Amino acid sequence: METDSLNLLKECDSGVKMGISSLNEVIESVSDLELKEVLQESRNTHELLKNRVEKYLEKYQEEGKEPPVMAKAMSWAKTNFKLAVGESDEKVADLVTDGCNMGIKSIHRYLNQYPAAKQEIRGLAQDFVIIEEELGRKLRKYL
Repeated sequence: METDSLNLLKECDSGVKMGISSLNEVIESVSDLELKEVLQESRNTHELLKNRVEKYLEKYQEEGKEPPVMAKAMSWAKTNFKLAVGESDEKVADLVTDGCNMGIKSIHRYLNQYPAAKQEIRGLAQDFVIIEEELGRKLRKYL
């Protein structure tokens, strides 16, 4: 159980860091003030989740997990390529929506991969999914 809990916790840490990084990359490219507010609010929510994850990591006396270098590099390249062609709020919403979908898929994969994780850690992962789903819903009107 402990191993599954720690592994799931570390994957949540990596995912939430990736989400924050991605949001930081695109926020300044947004011109629509309402969309910018949605992204900033989500970044703040991701930060709160990151703080919760870090508290659990401290409790277990464990280090977090950084997002894979290749995933960060590919995300950065995709974002900058799409935005270089012409910044638009629609492109930002599309990129962030793709990120939300990838995050949801990944967390569900890890929930299945680590079935013996403690319920409180599984709940944390579910909260991450809820945050990503809500952001994806809010972005639909900008696609």
